[in-house]
Amino acid sequence: MYKKVPVPWLVDLDEDGRLLGFVSTSSGKKKDRGKEFVVPHPGARTSGIKANLLADKAEYTLGVYKDGSSPERQRAFTTLVEECLNATREPSIAVVAKFLKDLKNGSIDIPKEIAANQWVTFRVNDQLVTDLPSIRSFWLRYNLPQGDSKTECIICGDLCQPANPHPVNIKGVPGGQTSGIALVSANSGAFESYGLERSLIAPTCQSCAERYAMAINTLIEQEETHYRIGPLVYLFWTKKGTFSPVSFFRTADPEEVKNLLMSAKRGREYTALDKDAFYATALSASGGRLVVRQWLETTVGDVRTKIARWFKLQNIVESSGEEGRPIALFPLSASLYHEPNRDMNPNVPRLLLDVALQGGPLPDWLLFQAVKRNRAEQRVTRPRAALIKMVICAKRQTEGDDGMERLDPENRNPAYLCGRLLAELEAVQRAVMPDVNTTIVDRFFGTASSAPAAVFGRLLRGTQSHLSKLRKTKPGTYQALQERLEEIQAHLTEFPKVLKLEQQGLFALGYYHQRAADRAAARAHKQSLDKTIKDPK
Repeated sequence: MYKKVPVPWLVDLDEDGRLLGFVSTSSGKKKDRGKEFVVPHPGARTSGIKANLLADKAEYTLGVYKDGSSPERQRAFTTLVEECLNATREPSIAVVAKFLKDLKNGSIDIPKEIAANQWVTFRVNDQLVTDLPSIRSFWLRYNLPQGDSKTECIICGDLCQPANPHPVNIKGVPGGQTSGIALVSANSGAFESYGLERSLIAPTCQSCAERYAMAINTLIEQEETHYRIGPLVYLFWTKKGTFSPVSFFRTADPEEVKNLLMSAKRGREYTALDKDAFYATALSASGGRLVVRQWLETTVGDVRTKIARWFKLQNIVESSGEEGRPIALFPLSASLYHEPNRDMNPNVPRLLLDVALQGGPLPDWLLFQAVKRNRAEQRVTRPRAALIKMVICAKRQTEGDDGMERLDPENRNPAYLCGRLLAELEAVQRAVMPDVNTTIVDRFFGTASSAPAAVFGRLLRGTQSHLSKLRKTKPGTYQALQERLEEIQAHLTEFPKVLKLEQQGLFALGYYHQRAADRAAARAHKQSLDKTIKDPK
């Protein structure tokens, strides 16, 4: 029944009803909407005319109308003030009523600076009329549901006259109406049960109906307690503490993730925060209703463990060969699309977030999308390699520190070896033709990653002329590349005719790992040469 809202204008009156002035509470800056006050709120005002008590938009309080607005709004406001005066006999309300009468008679000029949608309230003798105890009592009685029938509140369990409709709408849900949407509302026979209409299908007392909605709105407003994903908004809260996972998904700060992984690796003792209850829910909008898509109830300690696992699953070396940095949720999801802001399936980040919070495997269709994107782009990006690794490792439950994070020379999987081999054949081509515009990867990645036998014989034959040239012009480079080619081919008895989905993922990882390892080796070699030149001893 009350809400904190920015109120940019106060109507200042003395005890005799004389207007002292219109006082602005705003600094005038663009984002300053005025000082916030806790005032009576109108509840779910989606359409029609519904006045609020003693504090409302200027179109209600002062009759400052937008084009097409009805003067009935100001009359409704005045009627409510008069009803309050008759019930309370409060002198300050009599002063406000006199002001409204003078306003109606045209004896008061409204400043042009006051806009129709700006909130206005009243102050008499420096006292906000909305703070008066008699006014609060009236507003409570005014909002109590009418009728004699009582039932048990589904939240607190007390006998009550159920709120109908629920007084506060939920705002800020993607796809929802700007005026807000309702969690509980049956506006047609298809949604009703046992003859119960509207909010009576889930009987809730006035206090609980107001409190749950205001709690949801607060969680949506605060940066650290919500995360938007396409048509969904996830909300997070704890029973006692202040833990929030939002920053892990939004920014994936390396230091923060490192501390999380270290604490999980050490197996530290549980603290009071770890034992604290943790809650998460996913909400969306459907017409004028709020839809609860998901609900999670666990502990902070369990969620921390699951998120640590999520980052371990995605951990993969940088394309430069350096230690990998954690990847936030959006770039991880966006790696599957050419134009993610336009094309992204909202189920992708939702699934990734669900696995982060609850554990479990990722579906194979994510792996399919990743290898499909690899073929389309003829390359393997780090976020996409990380996503491929996540799907494969989550399924195999290989969550150790060495689980496919970097090049594995002991991996004898033919698909993985084929990926490594393609990376080395490309390295040979670039060593001979450093400025080439179209490499063998640009031309053959799709076929090589799905049907190696169809293309690798041709690629190996074409590489021989490059190796012959390197042997004459860059013998050191030739020796290094030849050794790596021989090492890989020694474990490849034959090229697979067809690679299945997971094998195509392993091919991509082999290609990515080998390139990263080659770059790290080249950088180490250069640093060694530079050191030798500076210090020949």
